[in-house]
Formats: sequence, structure tokens, C-alpha cells
Amino acid sequence: MTDTRLIAKTLHRPDPRQTIVLVGLMGAGKTTVGRRLARELGIDFMDADAEIEKAAGCTIPEIFKNFGEPAFREGEKKVISRLLDDTPKVLATGGGAFMNEDTRASIKEKSTSVWLDADVSVLLERTGRKNNRPLLKTGDPEEILTRLAAERYPTYAEADIRVKSDGGAHEDVVEAIIKALNDHWGNSHD
Repeated sequence: MTDTRLIAKTLHRPDPRQTIVLVGLMGAGKTTVGRRLARELGIDFMDADAEIEKAAGCTIPEIFKNFGEPAFREGEKKVISRLLDDTPKVLATGGGAFMNEDTRASIKEKSTSVWLDADVSVLLERTGRKNNRPLLKTGDPEEILTRLAAERYPTYAEADIRVKSDGGAHEDVVEAIIKALNDHWGNSHD
């Protein structure tokens, strides 16, 4: 196993202003892994959903209920664009953010994207721990996650990097991301 701290200290982005954006379905670990990755890299972490709630002055379930998904997606696009123009960070996005063509183009232009790829069984177990997923309240969560995976995984595959986020330790996922970033950016990590 590689010493992640050694890799993190030698990690050099081609553009030091570049943000690392985590994409994937709800429950893939974007927030949990993102916090640990940012700490390991010594940069800030931001959660796009939390920033959207702050900008809107209400929760995401309230935005969905009161204004609908299209209004949420428009606000999400604006917030992510603003965050990408800010200082470098690890940015966790909501599951649908990368599906928006404009948001995806912005992410591709201004950051390095990492798809946290998780099996539906893992997503189901993780999302079942909280009751704050508006899209899962509209029917059977397993059916919804299976459908979303089928719809979204081909688009998530456009991310710069793909890392498996199975049921293992978050530290292992962080280590895999750092190794993949080094490989993607052509850094030596021997």
C-alpha cells in the first residue's frame, strides 16, 4: 500500500488554481470522501448542495417541494460555476449536477473531475441512513437508484478519472483518488 501522505505532498496540479470535483450518484461518498481528500491535500472542501442551500436560504427538499427540480438545477448550475471560479478546493457535487450540459462543460473546463463509481447495493445501503434525498421519496429507492445508474453512469464516465467507491474504508478511496490524480496529471509517485 502506498503512503498517501507522501503522494499528497508531491501532488502537483498542472494549474494550481484547479479544483477537484467529485461526481457520482447520491451515496457514492462524495461528501465524506471529499472532506478527507481535501484534508489530505491541504486544501478547502466545499459541498455544492450545502452552498445551494445557503444561497437559497432553504433546504434542498424545500427547494424541490416549493420550486421543483428545474429551479433547483438552475440554481445548482449558478452556484457550481461560482465555486469553480473561486480558490482551488475539493468540491462535492450533487448526483444530478454533472448531468447538466452547461455544468459539465464548466467542470471540464475549470477542474479535474473524479467519478466515484459505486454499485447500486452500496448506494442503497448508504442512502438508507438518511431521509434527505428528495428523488428517493418518489418510489422504491432500489428501483430509482437502478434507473438513475442506468441513465447517469454513461455521462459520469465522461469524468477525467473514475475511482471505485465500494463498501471499503474511505481512506482507501482517498488513496485511490490521489494515485489516479497523480497518474492523470503525469506526476511520478514511486
